[in-house]
Amino acid sequence: MKRIVILILPLLILATAASAQKVVILKTSIKFQLKNLGVNTGGSINGLQASMVFNPENLDASAIEAILDVNSINTDNDLRDSHLRGEEYFDVAKYPTITMKSVSLKHKSGDKYTGQFSLTIKDKTKTFEVPFTYTTDPSNTATFKGGLKLNRLDFGIGGKSLVMGNEVSVAIEVQVAK
Repeated sequence: MKRIVILILPLLILATAASAQKVVILKTSIKFQLKNLGVNTGGSINGLQASMVFNPENLDASAIEAILDVNSINTDNDLRDSHLRGEEYFDVAKYPTITMKSVSLKHKSGDKYTGQFSLTIKDKTKTFEVPFTYTTDPSNTATFKGGLKLNRLDFGIGGKSLVMGNEVSVAIEVQVAK
């Protein structure tokens, strides 16, 4: 009997792991926006690398971890991009990446979910609740869409300013193959 349990246990573990959907990233869009001189301004960050295992039927076995290359920041202004990469803002020489890792994931209703994510920028980590949707289509792709608002000062990005807002809105869209 002990031999059977010893043989079956690894098979059960493998079957559970295989039931989670590992994904291949097809497209990404990470955009940010804040007010500067009362006008909305922003850009995008590319260079996403992610490890995602997402199973809507077993969220406890699901995990999402993303790494962004801050050198890929793009505001359609090379001078501004260089300034943002500098020491006063993202300091990419010392902190070249931003990481986001799921702590927990919950289903709300339909295609709506929420997750607790740890976000690390410049070695400062804060946990955020991020609402997102997960939709699938017949071509066997799925799309995650979500967003969050953060205070740039919490992460030491730029100093206090009378003209630049502190609140930054981040919109995330990732399309994956299942």
